[in-house]
Amino acid sequence: MKTPLPMSFARRHTLKTLAGLAALSVTSAWLAGCTPDKPQFKSIDLTGADYAQGFSLTDHNGQLRTVKDFAGKVVVVFFGFTQCPDVCPTSMAELAEVKRLLGPEGDKLQAIFITVDPERDTPELLKAYMGNFDPAFLALRPTPEQLPQVAKDFKIYYKKVDGKTKGSYTLDHSAGSYIYDPQGRIRLYNRYGSGAEVLASDIRLLIKTS
Repeated sequence: MKTPLPMSFARRHTLKTLAGLAALSVTSAWLAGCTPDKPQFKSIDLTGADYAQGFSLTDHNGQLRTVKDFAGKVVVVFFGFTQCPDVCPTSMAELAEVKRLLGPEGDKLQAIFITVDPERDTPELLKAYMGNFDPAFLALRPTPEQLPQVAKDFKIYYKKVDGKTKGSYTLDHSAGSYIYDPQGRIRLYNRYGSGAEVLASDIRLLIKTS
């Protein structure tokens, strides 16, 4: 039979254990207090992703653009084409509404439209298309040779769907948007149809926390 521990020893052991747990609790609370709260985004958080790192493409004015050109702004990148019947105009109109909802901070938003139809989307057509939503929005036009690599870099899908004639084809493509913070880092992926309020909320948070 095991000899019971003296009461004094058992008491000292219990007190030491309780003291250790209390110290651990205080330390944990202190560490929790020192750890900054992670922003609660409504879009998918891509912070630290190893894709969609940026772009180097010519805009509709013939100027080479990279995400660094827009330092200090939240950049929202959407892939589409000007003859898209629904998803693209809806998304661009939503971005125009987001800019309105941001009020005085609207000038900190830069919308970027990257065409997946460089064969038909000429610079002139892209410029006119952006003007339908906001003259400050920019369209980028990869060459047909550049497009596959750009799509790979952003992990976006696009596929030509033949029409009745050679030039009447349409395109299936990814419909979400990539969002960069004012330091040019990829941060979020916004699903198509999330709504202007959701996107505006996330952009405000990026502006506030950057």
